[in-house]
Amino acid sequence: MISQLKLQLKLRVTSLAKYKRILLKLSGEALAGKQGSGINLAIIQQIAKDIAAAYQQNIQLGIVIGGGNIFRGIAASAEGMDRASSDYMGMLATCINALALQDALEKENVPTRVQTAIEMAEIAEPYIRRRAVRHLEKGRVVIFGAGTGNPYFTTDTAAALRAMEINAEILMKGTKVDKIYDKDPMKHTDAVPFDKISYLDVLNRGLKVMDLTAVSLCMDNKLPILSFDLSQQGNILRAVMGENIGTIVH
Repeated sequence: MISQLKLQLKLRVTSLAKYKRILLKLSGEALAGKQGSGINLAIIQQIAKDIAAAYQQNIQLGIVIGGGNIFRGIAASAEGMDRASSDYMGMLATCINALALQDALEKENVPTRVQTAIEMAEIAEPYIRRRAVRHLEKGRVVIFGAGTGNPYFTTDTAAALRAMEINAEILMKGTKVDKIYDKDPMKHTDAVPFDKISYLDVLNRGLKVMDLTAVSLCMDNKLPILSFDLSQQGNILRAVMGENIGTIVH
């Protein structure tokens, strides 16, 4: 175990990643796989392996994870549930996913901390920005659960907010498609992909990269967004190394 840790440290010192501090946004649906809901252990283990490979490249990594594979507050609200209550339930779902990802990462020997915007001392630390930054500086991956801690805000907005709070260089969003398209490629065979696109084009076209609040926050603070295909094995490492994958919003 000691020799393995020394090897990890050596790899982290000698690697050359394009970015040094990153915020990675994972959707809850990504953890469900083809089963559509719940947590697919094979998929979360593969995601953990991909994150571990990127972690070896001497980067500081924060992760915001959604909860849509367990409970979607907006969907429940549309069915008549109180919006605030349903959003709080969705925040708790993100915490379940955060703990599952923490377990998978630590099995890959990646030191990990979970911080939540809703206090739950028995299972996670409360979110404190300076403590989160200190964890990153010490080489720990920090998973942020419970969104912003407030109803009416999505985990996309939480990702943009946390990225700016920890001074991340880029917000990377893992999705189910390889790039951003001018329309849904699942429904339209003539959908056109973008390699690069501006924040204003995303907003004006109403492209569903992230919610409009998150995109506006990133635009106001000049935080680039990379949208890429999370399901392709090795793409997290490729993104960290600056390879030409996905779409950059700048």
